[in-house]
Amino acid sequence: MTKADIVREIAKSTGIDRQTVLTSVESFMDLVKDSLANGENIYLRGFGSFIVKTRAQKTARNISKNTTIIIPEHRIPSFKPAKTFHDKIK
Repeated sequence: MTKADIVREIAKSTGIDRQTVLTSVESFMDLVKDSLANGENIYLRGFGSFIVKTRAQKTARNISKNTTIIIPEHRIPSFKPAKTFHDKIK
């Protein structure tokens, strides 16, 4: 399902015009991105959590050049579904 499909389904089920729904969906996505970029987690009860995880520094190898590379500590976004969400998918 794409963003356009989501907008179409929400517009159809609520009766709100597509442009308003598109603006709302894009605003939500921007808010999630900005919050995670600032290190803030987002908790949506019954749906899940958008969280920032920190990966530790590690040593990797470039096999083709036979060299060792240090990958620095970095943060990555992650989604953890709520139990009710997880149970519905099962």
